[in-house]
Amino acid sequence: MDKNKWAGHLSAAGAYIIFGFNIVLNKDIANSGTVSPMVMFALRAIGATALFWLLSLFLPKEKVSGQDFALIALASFLGLFVPQMSFLFAIAIATPIDTAVLGALTPVYTMLFAFLFLREPISLKKAGGVALSLGGALLLIFNSTHAAGAVSRTQPLGIVLLLINGLSFAGYLGAFRPLISRYSVVTFMKWMFLFSLAYCLPFSWGGLLHTDYAALTSRLAWEVAYVIFFATFVAYFLIPVGQKHLRPTLVSMYSYLQPMIAAALSIAVGMDRFTWQKGLAAVMVFVGVFLVNRSRAAGTNS
Repeated sequence: MDKNKWAGHLSAAGAYIIFGFNIVLNKDIANSGTVSPMVMFALRAIGATALFWLLSLFLPKEKVSGQDFALIALASFLGLFVPQMSFLFAIAIATPIDTAVLGALTPVYTMLFAFLFLREPISLKKAGGVALSLGGALLLIFNSTHAAGAVSRTQPLGIVLLLINGLSFAGYLGAFRPLISRYSVVTFMKWMFLFSLAYCLPFSWGGLLHTDYAALTSRLAWEVAYVIFFATFVAYFLIPVGQKHLRPTLVSMYSYLQPMIAAALSIAVGMDRFTWQKGLAAVMVFVGVFLVNRSRAAGTNS
């Protein structure tokens, strides 16, 4: 495997490991009631926009074509605004297990979108790898102990929002790889987050001004900081690196690291225990990723 592929795998894995912790922390922030989902999204957009534009000052300037601005605006809507907003609202009205199960479908959606938009063939090896990893993720989810959240039952709106979340982000992964390949990660993401900030500010301006930030406990403040810096700036720096070097379905399959992180956290703090089912689930996930990585895309050797 060449260095670019290694960079792609490590970046995708790193991003989804960060997202794994992000799910737990966002649930805690949402349950506190101190920071609304809309304000949390705005804080993420403000922080990431500022950091990416600041970083761009130290890098060579890149000119973005007018046509690509329109595409980046659409990519921002599908890849940032819709997924983050739907997730932040859903997390407060959905149980952890339903959130994990519906999230596990994202690689399936991505495989279909990559076929529709990029004409990537759905080979038997690729479909089998996705199915095997999906089965492993579901086996892990249903054999893990899930901490109780603010709700004991997922509301119908929560299911709708989680479906929108998965479909929107899968559409972004499946359709915009050619666009991402034309620019550096920092150039692409600084415009992505600027458009995302423009989308959310009209809805969040009042909340940003009236949120009682002094009511944040030190723990919640650190959780918000993690979400802004690691789960937004760092993770969304890593995702495009993965997109540049790996096919969309393979990038999305690293999302199966999220339930593995949640299970590992539960075991580490004594809320759950390791079983043979969890070991088998982990093996299934990694073998599935290996099969998709070994499947061949049309016109490529990857």
